[in-house]
Amino acid sequence: MKFVSTLSGYISLILSSNPSPSDIGTLVVAVISSIASGVPFPIIGIFFGQLLNDFNEVTCVEEATSAPPTADEAAAYQSGINDKVLMIFYLAIAQFVTIYAHLFCWTLYGARLSNRLRDNYLSQLLRQEPSYFDGLPAGEVASRLSQDMQTIRSGTSEKVGICLSSLSFFITAYIVAFIKDYELAATLIWLIPAYFIMSFVGSHYIEKYAGLMTDYAAKAASIASEALNNVVVVQAFGANGKLEDKFAAALGDSKREGLKKAAAVGIQSGVLYFIAYGANGLAFWKGSRHIADAVAGREYTGGVSVGSTFTVIFILIEATLLLSQVAPFVHLFTAAVASYRKLKEEIDRASLIDGTSDTGIKFDDASNGDGFEFRDVSFTYPSRPEVTVLDHISIRIPLNKHTAIVGLSGSGKSTIASLATRLYDVTGGSLLFGGHDIKELNVRDLRSRISLVQQEPNLLDRSLLENIAHGLVNSHSPAHEHLKKVILGPTLAELAAEVREGANLMEAAEKRGADVVELVTLARDAAKLADADDFISKLQHGYGTVVGSAGRLISGGQKQRVSLARALIKDPAVLVLDEATAALDSSSEDRIQKAINKISTGRTVLTIAHRLSTVTGADNIIVMHKGKIVEEGDHATLMQKGGAYADLVNLQTLRHAPSTADSNKPVESSDVVKSRPSYEITESQPTDDDDESITPEKAAAAPSESAPAEESGEPEPPTPAKSLWALVKGYAPALRPHLLVIILALIGSSLVGGAFSGEAVIFGNTVGALNICKSPEDIRKSGSFFGLMFFVLAVVEFFANVVSWTGFGWVTEKIVYSVRVLSFRSLFEQDIQWHQSEGRSPAMLLSYITRDGNALAGLSGSVIGTLFSITVNLIVAIVMTHIISWRIALVCLALVPLLLGAGLMELRILGKFEEQHESAYTKSVDIGTEAITSIKTVAALSLEEETLNTYRRSLKAPRKDTFKVTLQASLCQAMTYFFGNCVNALAYWWGGKQIIAGNTSTTEFLIVVFSLLVSALLWSQMFALAPELSSARSAMARILSLIEIGSDQMQGHVPPRKSLSSSSSPSSSTSSVEEKTLESSGGRASSTKGASVSFKDVTFAYPARPDAQVLKGLSLTIQPSTFCALVGPSGAGKSTTISLIERLYVPASGSVVVDGKDVTKSRDVSFRDTIALVPQESMLFEGTVEFNLSLGARPGQTVSLDEIKEACKLANIHDVIEALPEGYQTLCGPNGTRFSGGQKQRLSIARALVRKPRLLILDEPTSALDAESERLLQDGLDKVKAGGGVTVVAIAHRLHTIRKADCIFLIEDGKCADRGTHEELLERSARYRENVMRQTVAS
Repeated sequence: MKFVSTLSGYISLILSSNPSPSDIGTLVVAVISSIASGVPFPIIGIFFGQLLNDFNEVTCVEEATSAPPTADEAAAYQSGINDKVLMIFYLAIAQFVTIYAHLFCWTLYGARLSNRLRDNYLSQLLRQEPSYFDGLPAGEVASRLSQDMQTIRSGTSEKVGICLSSLSFFITAYIVAFIKDYELAATLIWLIPAYFIMSFVGSHYIEKYAGLMTDYAAKAASIASEALNNVVVVQAFGANGKLEDKFAAALGDSKREGLKKAAAVGIQSGVLYFIAYGANGLAFWKGSRHIADAVAGREYTGGVSVGSTFTVIFILIEATLLLSQVAPFVHLFTAAVASYRKLKEEIDRASLIDGTSDTGIKFDDASNGDGFEFRDVSFTYPSRPEVTVLDHISIRIPLNKHTAIVGLSGSGKSTIASLATRLYDVTGGSLLFGGHDIKELNVRDLRSRISLVQQEPNLLDRSLLENIAHGLVNSHSPAHEHLKKVILGPTLAELAAEVREGANLMEAAEKRGADVVELVTLARDAAKLADADDFISKLQHGYGTVVGSAGRLISGGQKQRVSLARALIKDPAVLVLDEATAALDSSSEDRIQKAINKISTGRTVLTIAHRLSTVTGADNIIVMHKGKIVEEGDHATLMQKGGAYADLVNLQTLRHAPSTADSNKPVESSDVVKSRPSYEITESQPTDDDDESITPEKAAAAPSESAPAEESGEPEPPTPAKSLWALVKGYAPALRPHLLVIILALIGSSLVGGAFSGEAVIFGNTVGALNICKSPEDIRKSGSFFGLMFFVLAVVEFFANVVSWTGFGWVTEKIVYSVRVLSFRSLFEQDIQWHQSEGRSPAMLLSYITRDGNALAGLSGSVIGTLFSITVNLIVAIVMTHIISWRIALVCLALVPLLLGAGLMELRILGKFEEQHESAYTKSVDIGTEAITSIKTVAALSLEEETLNTYRRSLKAPRKDTFKVTLQASLCQAMTYFFGNCVNALAYWWGGKQIIAGNTSTTEFLIVVFSLLVSALLWSQMFALAPELSSARSAMARILSLIEIGSDQMQGHVPPRKSLSSSSSPSSSTSSVEEKTLESSGGRASSTKGASVSFKDVTFAYPARPDAQVLKGLSLTIQPSTFCALVGPSGAGKSTTISLIERLYVPASGSVVVDGKDVTKSRDVSFRDTIALVPQESMLFEGTVEFNLSLGARPGQTVSLDEIKEACKLANIHDVIEALPEGYQTLCGPNGTRFSGGQKQRLSIARALVRKPRLLILDEPTSALDAESERLLQDGLDKVKAGGGVTVVAIAHRLHTIRKADCIFLIEDGKCADRGTHEELLERSARYRENVMRQTVAS
């Protein structure tokens, strides 16, 4: 049964994640005090009934004698009233204490529970094997860590106490009612099943729609996350339009489910109110019969009285009203259970390869066993089981020898590296290490002996020092055991923070003890071996420099060197190098190669390479093709054979001097670039090469680098100071299209609010009319009439509630959809400079769409509708009570400011907490998301514990403050309830005086007291919504300021995009004309010639590091329709040059002229429509191959599948795609993880060719390609150039790629040092000659 499963789910949620004894204690106190806090009010109801009898008696006497009571009678009456009022006051104090206790304990428990769940979820995720993440986008993890945790916290905090308290009130009320008048109470017992049936049916649908909504929203978040991480590609191709359509489609599904949910909520609350008011009518009709009978038989003294009838009706109706007030909370609980179930699936999943477990065989000494032996091994990736990657191979990787694996891209080389480190398990055959099946070994122990340098290296968002030290976390050497405590604690982060503030690294380390000094020394030695010490020492903060998420603040080449240092620091028994020097220039590679040769003696080395010059010294070279072994032997033997290896060597040999290429990133394994999210930067930045030393973003991080160690960088979107009026004005345009629905919903809310006062009028008149002084006939008649009035009110309330809740919910869904799509659009209209300045990071920008969008949705219908009806009710009550009996109303009102003040104080306290810690929560989500995107790195280095510790430290501040804030906020909330009861007591005392004095009648008194009492109760209820209000307000301010910098501003419907090529593209019209001629000419722009580019005295520094000049007066001219190349050492400024051609940045001085137009002078970027970029790190988006390649089309155009296929043939990837079972409809996986490095690079080239550009920019286009693919690509480029009409600019370290260039520019230190053809430079430039020699393979 649905209810039972939700309830059991809720109980397991409350007790999940191993609560500590103190948590259990808090929970017990919370439950007991919330149950206790429901008891006093029904008892207060008994005293109200007795007071009413007293008042009626006075009225009877006055009516009978037509004169006020004598002084003695008055004093006697007043003294009886005073006693009862005092009792009410004492009960109010008891209620205050219990309410304070339960609010405090529940809020604290909810906060701690969500913290434990966060920890638990992340630690379980980090234990999963990497293949599990092929289907789990990082955006979804971010959505779980922020959105779902927020939902769980809302559903397990103070609102649980309020519900338990209401339930206890409900039960106590029925007990009191049965004691007072069992017949009447029995009549009203049907309220219970009616409420429960309505709650269950309603909750079933609400939970169903809410679950679907969060799924679709997580899908949209993951699209936005990928796009933000690859903002350079998105901008260069103007692909934001197509991605926005995909994003909007996912959000549209979420909106559709949201509209259904709004209708379900509306109907549920309408039925609730209908039942409550209908019950009122029935109760008074039945009660009037009892009193009439009592009066007729004159059984007044011992039987039924108006007071006891009133007590029964008053407390039962109060109880049902309270239960209906709980209705808005019920959906919070069901949503929390839905979120928890999603988390629980992942928390309970048993990992197939658990790197944190202690099971399995551990070696005492691996050196006496054998190395790796693959016996008839077959393998397919779980995400694509139909493609065989390794096909029955048998090879040995002996101990203490150097084994190399070479072959075409996609032949299965990187897979062997992944299997050896047990990131995956073989699907057929067996893999042995040290004579044992690898599955029998302890995973952590196995990995402690191996260091893996991946093809696409991932660093974590910490300082360089911490990143290198990560290599020691799982070291098999006993000499490193004592250092682990330092690495896992906060010491290194604090040390790096001190270095960023200007301290000397060694001096600061000495202050922290010998272990820290030893660690720093080891890290520096490893950096020297990896040729990284030089560039690190030149950085402003040296080893304290924060590298940004996934290392995006340093260039590709630098990243590769740091990850090599991280691998070497633990002096591993087995070193696996998967294209470890692919992104380096020849001289750097040469130095590292020598270092590796030096340390490889006496250890096992497995190298995977496309650059054959790096493996000529290997003891055994294995040549692979399509998952099979073609041949093996050493270099000399294989060259003599003249087989596949010799062919590869010849392909990489230049005419004058052989060159192998540099960067090859091998392949196939779905080498998770996942993590690369950040590559946003690299691209635009210096990537490997150009990296000046740090890339721009790096730069961006610089200012925040001095932040305390806990939050090394990425702050959170600042909340702009916007007044309430500014927010109202800002969001007005979004509301305008929905005005009719809003007006209807407001009318509905007004009726809901006004009905409370209407109820008070009917109620007062009913009780006055049921006076025992009247005749039985009058009493029966009044009972029937007022019973009918209540029923009419019930019908009105039903429709008013349905209209109000559904209307507000409908408008909310529409507005949240528009706001999210407009936020997405505005984010991608900003230039790269904006994305990388002021500490902005992809995760932080994503929080505008996920967390802030969510907070805005939380403000939704229910909250706004409730607020409005409560406010209307207050205004109506104040006006009406002053008309009816101003004497009593004025006194009652005196306490209302106290009520308001307590509520506003609570809002303020919560608002301040929210402001102080919003960045900590964003930062923590960043850490979790980053760990998942870099899961292979985390697994290979066993960083699970280190990641968790860093995650916990990022949340230390808010966790510490939670206790204090909860204490203060709960006090304010409990005060609102206390003041409500005080208003009651005061009103009865003062009312008694007025009635005795003859200034007012019982009827007038009851109307005034009841309407003000309900208003006060509702006000205190309203402040239970305070947390939602305070988070929504700051979220609204942030979203508004983001949308205001976009071109569309805030609107109610998402307008069609303006010309996508630019935010304001005056020339877009001309460019589209040109596109049409281009298309009509049947393909490549034969009618036009390629674009020309010239740089005149360009100087440039990345905005975050204005002191580090990258370009220092660069001048060069690229003629139209030529093939030009930029070469030079890493960090010379090559990739920066490309970023300036695309106008991703603006130079400090000088001009960049594309096709005769200086692009630095205007913000128009329509010129990008004819430029295509192949970035150094090939990024694909989640979606089909066809979708990814169609992103290359010019903005506003669609390309046919035939055009896509033509581009794929040129890029030499068509056959690979056609061989896949789904062809061009094959899904690429998050960040394109289902393709190998080389395949991704070719897809990325095809995407650029789809555009039929006039200027094609290639940044290291062949770094991940083997020699054969490189040759085929070369042929494709020759065809493109032969078609005419295209200028090609390439950056390459592999000189083989560019030897046919018309002009080669040698860039050194930000200037053009020389230019000429390959032959000319070979003759006159020593530097160029040296590079060529290093890339030669001896044949």
